[in-house]
Amino acid sequence: MAIEASNTLADLVVEDSRRARVLEGFGLDYCCDGHRSLSDATAEADLDLEEVRKALDLPGDSAQKTLTSRESADLAHDIVDTHHAYMWEEMPRLQALVEKVHGVHGERHPELARVNELYTQAVTELDPHMTKEERSVFPAIARMEKTGIPGVPGALAAHIETLVQEHVVVGDLFKEINSVTGAYTMPEDGCGSYRAMLDGLQKMELDLHEHIHKENNILFPKALEFERTITGT
Repeated sequence: MAIEASNTLADLVVEDSRRARVLEGFGLDYCCDGHRSLSDATAEADLDLEEVRKALDLPGDSAQKTLTSRESADLAHDIVDTHHAYMWEEMPRLQALVEKVHGVHGERHPELARVNELYTQAVTELDPHMTKEERSVFPAIARMEKTGIPGVPGALAAHIETLVQEHVVVGDLFKEINSVTGAYTMPEDGCGSYRAMLDGLQKMELDLHEHIHKENNILFPKALEFERTITGT
């Protein structure tokens, strides 16, 4: 697509996944707030629309083919094998690191108490959230796609609405972590563990953006559209 001011951030990244990095560089949220148009998002962030549009106009084809052509079950497996697997392994490791850094540096950096609190809240949200996706929602989507038989009317849409709302909660928690840490800026008296904590938090936030984008803007709309097709609604 030609890059228009009316294009949503989500659609721009769906078409070319390389644009995610560009939007991240401008601080524009393409996952939880992906429904916003490019013009609205740049205006709200006080950015020059033409500058952002030019940066998004990348040469050549996307290195990663669009995910929209994949079956929903295949995409769900990719999300679990890539993003969920990373989160399950990284969440406890990073939790211990956040607590360690808070314990050592908290007196000189009181903001670490808030980082610890926010991260703990995020983990508390993500654990049951990903479990629900893996055990209930994703299998239901795969089963519907395989059999062509929908589930209980309205159930899938209700589950998805809840999951999207939970994405917003987690996204907001990491936005605040980003803000509290000064965009993951290392203090002059920080140690190796402090640097590792900041790097880990930043990597997790970026992965969550891609993770949530795949669900909110590709998998869930695709599943709901398939359900509408087979039910004729």
